[in-house]
Amino acid sequence: MEQSLRKSTPMGPTNDYHILPVTDRQMRYARAIAQQSALEIPVEAQRDRRSMSDWISAHKPHDPSPFADYPTGKQVAFAERISRTKRRPIPSECFRDKRAMSQWIDRNK
Repeated sequence: MEQSLRKSTPMGPTNDYHILPVTDRQMRYARAIAQQSALEIPVEAQRDRRSMSDWISAHKPHDPSPFADYPTGKQVAFAERISRTKRRPIPSECFRDKRAMSQWIDRNK
């Protein structure tokens, strides 16, 4: 039974239990992007959440809003919770750049 979960690869057996299927919400958003851009969603992108997320990120329309690069409310709330717990201040530039906020969160979890 254990071998049925593992696939043979040139580097040895792997366990793919951690690969999650694409969510309905991801699929709906990907279809909307594909329809607007006259694209096809490749089969490889439909195999797991990470592949679909990468495809969506590569093909989603750019948001011209000046606030598009700001962190989301959930990011800020999570960072503030980490900040209180670990007693570390959040640098002010993190509140203006979602990538910087994400990096700060990853470094301070």
